[in-house]
Amino acid sequence: MPTPDEVLQGLDPEQREVALAPFGPVVVRAGAGTGKTRAITHRIAYGVHAGVIDPSQVLAVTFTTRAAGELAQRLRGLGVGGVQARTFHSAALRQLTYFWPRAIGGQMPDVMGSKAQVMAMAASRVGLATNPALIRDLASELEWAKVSSIVPGDYLERAQRREPPVTPEQFVRLYQAYEEVKRERGKLDFEDILLLTVALLEEQSAVVEEIRARYRHFVVDEFQDVNPLQDRLLKGWLGDGDSVTVVGDSAQTIYSFTGAESKYLETFAQRFPNALQISLIRNYRSTPQIIATANAVLHAAAPKGTPALTLQAQRDGGKAPELVVCADELEEAATVVQRIAAQKTAGVPLSKIAILYRINAQSENYEQALAEAGIAYVLRGGERFFDRPEVRQAMTLIRGAARAIPGGLLNQDVDDGAAVEPTGSVAGLGQAVRAVLLSMGWDDNPPSGAGAVREKWESLSALAGLADEFEASTPTAGLAEFVLELSERSAAQHAPAVDGVTLASLHAAKGLEWSCVHLVGLVDGTLPLIHASTSEQIAEERRLFYVGITRARDELVMSWSKSRNGRGTREPSRFLAALGAAVVGCGSGWLCAKDRGRASRGEGSKIRSEVPSVQKGPHRCGRTQTQAVFDLRG
Repeated sequence: MPTPDEVLQGLDPEQREVALAPFGPVVVRAGAGTGKTRAITHRIAYGVHAGVIDPSQVLAVTFTTRAAGELAQRLRGLGVGGVQARTFHSAALRQLTYFWPRAIGGQMPDVMGSKAQVMAMAASRVGLATNPALIRDLASELEWAKVSSIVPGDYLERAQRREPPVTPEQFVRLYQAYEEVKRERGKLDFEDILLLTVALLEEQSAVVEEIRARYRHFVVDEFQDVNPLQDRLLKGWLGDGDSVTVVGDSAQTIYSFTGAESKYLETFAQRFPNALQISLIRNYRSTPQIIATANAVLHAAAPKGTPALTLQAQRDGGKAPELVVCADELEEAATVVQRIAAQKTAGVPLSKIAILYRINAQSENYEQALAEAGIAYVLRGGERFFDRPEVRQAMTLIRGAARAIPGGLLNQDVDDGAAVEPTGSVAGLGQAVRAVLLSMGWDDNPPSGAGAVREKWESLSALAGLADEFEASTPTAGLAEFVLELSERSAAQHAPAVDGVTLASLHAAKGLEWSCVHLVGLVDGTLPLIHASTSEQIAEERRLFYVGITRARDELVMSWSKSRNGRGTREPSRFLAALGAAVVGCGSGWLCAKDRGRASRGEGSKIRSEVPSVQKGPHRCGRTQTQAVFDLRG
């Protein structure tokens, strides 16, 4: 068990200030890669080990199950158990389920995993189309209305600036029909969980007293993404209390379309006048060149409200970011995959490489190009790791092996797996888990080719790797402890890394990082989206670009193509102008020969053009590729 002083070791001055801050209102403005999770977990751990707070009275809230799982895992590594680390929805559902029998009575309705079926039935009732794209858009508008506490009767008045996928009047009828169908089927949606929990807190004195007696200290991560309904829930939890630490970064507000409002972060000090305000600006993730690029993009537009943080790179120098210009989208995909193949040959793990884009439809060309090159990839937003059949089977077998060891399973409330020779009591954990996986036909050698066989092998290999990591961090752990670790990870959907290139939208990439990031499709109309017309919408698109840049640790490659399919012309994203006037239209990176002269005319103190060197290799437009690297140190 670490001492309080040992918990503080290794923290920088600002992180240390967060850890030592009294347990009252604290607002931490934490820039990308500045160690915010480290700061808040050490804050909780210091308070626990110093005897200031009881871990069972701490509720730490974040926005994804993955982030909640990581937070809990780090706390365990600091010798702290008992802290509730959950998403808003998970925390609310737990409370609602517990209080429902006595506060409401009867059996609690089932929570729908998806709105699609009920939404389609409601649309049919009011004479609207039921195609999947429209249903998805209607569901998004409905979610915005509900988290904004807008009921059908208020929609026309309070949503005047909205552009729903149908007329406002049609949407009101659809909204009413959706609620009717939902009640008839005895279902709740995710927004209902928050709404009903808020109602309990605002109307049931016995409930609110019990919850406030249980939780006395709150930590809320990603506070810039809080929506009005979540803010109401937090107020209900707090009551007159003020032991709340919020962490966020207005520059990473990218979910306004879902109802998120950064004003709750920006006005926190007004709500709590005695709040301690701390800024984390030391970036430990990215190279100075990448940080300079991020700062340039963010500060190119005059910010409104709270000034944006200026990140300070803490790492030594690295490669300058590059801009790649291609003739069309197929060439862009081929060029990016060619570079990834070279990185793989050079020994860069595929799991440390990502291709990020603005909209999911952009992934198709990259999926095809990677498959043709025989390069494994992981598409974020696909089937969740712990829901895969082979992973479920492996977890069942590992449970069975653990139960076969005398006294070997800590949690007896699980199903027996098939008989597997237990080795966890003798061999190391990694070997024991591999013995289970071998019984499923897995081995250390990857299969040739791609497809389902390869995906199964990668899933099981990820479990083997996870066992090795767990054994390294907890040398005395056996199968029983690993079963609990898997159960907690599954509940939090905290999946292990799989060795494949990550394909993800900029939204899905939030909170993640890779050694090399390829930001693709950087053309006006895509980033920013053509539908982004207001200054607020353009500002959010700029923040998305910033988030994408700050996902990269060591290497950043940006690219755009002059046409979609060889016909027509397109303009590069206007946000690239922040990198220097000469970058737009030619840029730094792979250029067609006819653009070489334009690149050599680049001017500006922030950009240095080096002599292009010819790169041999195929080029779809039949011209030679050249590379000109621009110094973007800023």
